[in-house]
Amino acid sequence: MLRAFCSIFVLKLIICTSEGHRDDGKLLSKAATFHFPEYAYKETSKNEITYHDYELACGQNSLCVNFNSAMVAKLNCLRRCISPSCYQDIYAFDELEEGEIDVRMNSFKGCVIQRM
Repeated sequence: MLRAFCSIFVLKLIICTSEGHRDDGKLLSKAATFHFPEYAYKETSKNEITYHDYELACGQNSLCVNFNSAMVAKLNCLRRCISPSCYQDIYAFDELEEGEIDVRMNSFKGCVIQRM
């Protein structure tokens, strides 16, 4: 019984925290749609090795070497180096920010592999 109550409580908590409220008590929708070009990417060892080799080479690039390896700025730099045209298509209009989950990574890899 307690388990069922906890499940319902958690579900209500999730629903309540996903809804926004204005000062007058009306609900606001927080759902936002994010669109970016999508490229198919098949995660094979060959594709992963190829992408990793490009990433390593760009890691030695004098423009990207000065960034701390954990910083998003370095990731943006590496991706610009790996493929300027894919970076332009997928990231340039809205660059990655600290703490952001990169949902565009596979699409970027797919673009890189297709344009090689």
